[in-house]
Amino acid sequence: MSGTPPIQWYPGHIAKAERRLADQLKKVDVVLEVRDARIPLATHHPNVQKWIGTKGRVLVMNRMDMIPEAVQQEWIEWFKVHDMFPQFTDGQSGRGIKELSAAIQRAGKAVNERRKERGMLPRPVRAVVIGFPNVGKSALINRLLGKRVVDSARKAGVTRSLRWIRINDQIELLDAPGVLPNRLDNQHAALKLAICDDIGEASYEYQIVAAELVDLLKGLNQGGPLADRYGVVELGVTGESYVKLLADERFQGNIDRAVKTLLNDFRIGKLGPIALELPPVE
Repeated sequence: MSGTPPIQWYPGHIAKAERRLADQLKKVDVVLEVRDARIPLATHHPNVQKWIGTKGRVLVMNRMDMIPEAVQQEWIEWFKVHDMFPQFTDGQSGRGIKELSAAIQRAGKAVNERRKERGMLPRPVRAVVIGFPNVGKSALINRLLGKRVVDSARKAGVTRSLRWIRINDQIELLDAPGVLPNRLDNQHAALKLAICDDIGEASYEYQIVAAELVDLLKGLNQGGPLADRYGVVELGVTGESYVKLLADERFQGNIDRAVKTLLNDFRIGKLGPIALELPPVE
């Protein structure tokens, strides 16, 4: 990784959205922090705690289908130790959506209890959905609503403005564009964002990121899916060498095709359920 250009991406629409978000947060009761279950630590925004303040919080691990169930259980135990209880969801299939809706209402229950004490009528809980680009926020909103109301695609930067959406009589959601730190100091985390397509593709070079994916899988003893998918089993080599080998053996020497196929296969689950982060040993 030394000598490679750093991954940095902070387009104007994200900067603008963060400024508007700070203003809208005054109207919000509950903050839904959505992370990518494959990389829960890399998709945690350092400003989230400041944004939440004393509001209710629901931690959402989306793309649960893309990690092994055993790893999901490990994360549940790890978060429990840190007094957090994540809701695991899959915005594509709708798994975990009913439980997520209940968690939002529980987190906002105190709002209407306070209103009742003041002799006021109850109102829908107002929640904001916050997370890195392309962690599946829009797909989750569509699932909560039961129909497609916001554009959803597996790429960063689709949602570019803030809008309120009434889910039902109990919940109103503020859909916000993906937010990123204005500077990515942890380049190992930034590479994971690039591997998972949770950052704009203009910020990285495909070949470097594909090689990093191979090295990461080897470090996690997850080289098997590569051998199973491509029949290229020389995993004693570096990620960079493996990518070249893959290009020679499967793509007539075309490295561009090899790296884009490798990354796309990982991103859409063709390599099987793979977690790129495991709970830290503490």
